[in-house]
Amino acid sequence: MADFIIETSARHAHVTQDVLEVLFGKGAQLEVRKMLSQPGQFASNQKIKVVGPKGELTCSILGPCRNVNQVELSFTDARTIGVVAPVRESGDVKGSTACKLVGPCGEVELQEGIIVAKRHIHMTPADAEVFGVNNGDIVNVKVLNETGRALVFGDTVIRVSPSYALAMHIDTDEANAGALAGLVKGTIVK
Repeated sequence: MADFIIETSARHAHVTQDVLEVLFGKGAQLEVRKMLSQPGQFASNQKIKVVGPKGELTCSILGPCRNVNQVELSFTDARTIGVVAPVRESGDVKGSTACKLVGPCGEVELQEGIIVAKRHIHMTPADAEVFGVNNGDIVNVKVLNETGRALVFGDTVIRVSPSYALAMHIDTDEANAGALAGLVKGTIVK
């Protein structure tokens, strides 16, 4: 049985270079705090406030800068700031929820951008062949843990690219529901 790591993706934002410069000043660049499991991706030192009608949350910015502004929250985070966020794949922000981003040098009103990220597995084409899946397939994932909270995640999308590393991403609500902490592994079940 082939398995893979399951990582918890806490709330975070992806911003364009233009928005980064409004929030942190002209010429601002994201500073690497730590590298992430996906090649070339990193958590930056920069943090912002994400403001909704009922409150605000502090949020890390992940780098590098992207072509689209996006805030990924859990359902609990979204309720905390008073917004309803749709479940979407990363990058699919059209018609999603509005918010304000606040940094030390300025703020930006996003007309759309808040989503709850659809759980997904990053794979290379070789990984996809091993697992017998294709980009865009929807699968079930059995969590291989000993917490006493057996769990199968349904509706998990497969994302295939040569630039990915094999890993599944879930949000903090999903991790907490399964008592998932530390090194967690999963496998696709049919």
